[in-house]
Amino acid sequence: MTSREFAAKAIARFNKRITNEVFLTIQNDPDLIHDYLRTVSEHGLNNVNQTIGKYVKETYKLDNGDREDAPSCTLIQTHQKFE
Repeated sequence: MTSREFAAKAIARFNKRITNEVFLTIQNDPDLIHDYLRTVSEHGLNNVNQTIGKYVKETYKLDNGDREDAPSCTLIQTHQKFE
């Protein structure tokens, strides 16, 4: 394995966690969770979570294969139950 191949493998694993990490940041930050809950009450859970997910995907140039199978953040788990 070359250094570049190893780097690509490590980054691919990290990419799968990026969306979960963003949602964990929201979940664990009092200001962000307050704003998140207010936004969800105005626009709906699915709308807000999908918008966040799409924005993360665009920002980090991820593809659909970069999605984590078992996210630890309850905000994402809640969203997935309603899909």
